[in-house]
Amino acid sequence: MPDALDATPYDALLLLSFGGPEGPDDVVPFLENVTRGRGIPRERLKEVGQHYFLFGGVSPINDQNRALLDALRKNFAEHGLDLPVYWGNRNWAPYLTDTLREMVADGRRRVLVLATSAYASYSGCRQYRENLADALAALAAEGLELPKIDKLRHYFNHPGFVEPMIDGVLRSLADLPEDVRAGAHIAFTTHSIPTSAADTSGPVETHGEGGAYVEQHLDVAQLIADAVRERTGIDHPWRLVYQSRSGAPHIPWLEPDICDHLEERHAAGVPAVVMAPIGFVSDHMEVLYDLDTEATAKAEELGLPVRRSATVGADPRFAAAVRELVTERAAVERGQEVTPCALGALGPSHHLCPVGCCPARAPRPAAAGADSPYA
Repeated sequence: MPDALDATPYDALLLLSFGGPEGPDDVVPFLENVTRGRGIPRERLKEVGQHYFLFGGVSPINDQNRALLDALRKNFAEHGLDLPVYWGNRNWAPYLTDTLREMVADGRRRVLVLATSAYASYSGCRQYRENLADALAALAAEGLELPKIDKLRHYFNHPGFVEPMIDGVLRSLADLPEDVRAGAHIAFTTHSIPTSAADTSGPVETHGEGGAYVEQHLDVAQLIADAVRERTGIDHPWRLVYQSRSGAPHIPWLEPDICDHLEERHAAGVPAVVMAPIGFVSDHMEVLYDLDTEATAKAEELGLPVRRSATVGADPRFAAAVRELVTERAAVERGQEVTPCALGALGPSHHLCPVGCCPARAPRPAAAGADSPYA
């Protein structure tokens, strides 16, 4: 048996994710949850839902989270980390509030949260913290004893997140026809967000053009490109590009879009492209539709060979990274000296989101940060 690892003072880990429909009847109600408060007509949601109906009305994200839960529990057990793992979603069952209620009933009082978003942004960090605050408020209204909640730091540059993506890009390059492989371009993709949200992402000192959101993605892209060069001897050109834009067309969002980028690279004479979705933890709907369906169709139209590399998913190295993040944060809470593990130029992220980090347009309470009303 392995020596027991110490998670004290924490008594549970919560996997916090976006959620997705698990059948055709779930699609529109799910989208109503996602867009609540925006006044989007139901007929428009049915149109948007066509992406899901192409895949039987089922988002892969839930099964991918189940696989990650299994990987985490297996890794924890193999390494002597006695920490139960729960799962809650923002927009679909199992809902976050229900999961927290279950955790309270199970006697959990110090909870660590792993969000399925590796980077700093409003939608990828603070909005999850707002969801936690909403759930805690609901439990308080029921008279329940509230657990203290902390969130694991951003893990975009942890080796256990970066190394599986390096391998994915190498496999995709090797899968290209030999006559176009050496000249292949790498398009590192992530979710487009409004430029105003990007500019205010991360702590206040990182605010500016692109903010921490763009800076962190560029750091990861450089890490992967450098590793590919070291392992193949070829310095592949690359660019950070964006996908999955939504919202009003008059609002500026991060560009270029992946499909526009494929057209531009083809016109420039690039012989092939590897699309590497570094902004996503798993192969969920936005990867399957926006890259595997829409962008791949654009490449076929252009006659441009493309491959799409895998996301991290439930890779054992990612599960090990989460274990390391848990024991690191637990040691910090116990007042011990720790050396956080991080690659690249930016170093490890903060353990506690500071005041002003990734602000919302309309301020709302957010848990698990320096400005949390639930200390």
